[in-house]
Amino acid sequence: MIEAFQYINKAFESKVRLGIMAILMVNEEADFNFLKEQLSLTDGNLASHTRALEELGYIICNKSFVGRKPRTVFQATPQGREAFKSHIEALEKFLKSK
Repeated sequence: MIEAFQYINKAFESKVRLGIMAILMVNEEADFNFLKEQLSLTDGNLASHTRALEELGYIICNKSFVGRKPRTVFQATPQGREAFKSHIEALEKFLKSK
């Protein structure tokens, strides 16, 4: 049972980061406002969690303008997708070991 814990990724212990990655796993991309609404977060809270995932190389952030409005879009990287899949597999393995 303890063996399963070694593959649990600390980056996804936060329910916010888990939620961000879950959304990005099923959507090719998601913009800042969509993530904010889906996860019921403040701007600052979402920004800090996306920054942490970016620093780990799990997501990328693309900023652009639509007309005069800024638009921030996030995508999961291949590394992030693999890390998230491994995390979910470790959780499943842990649950099955009981």
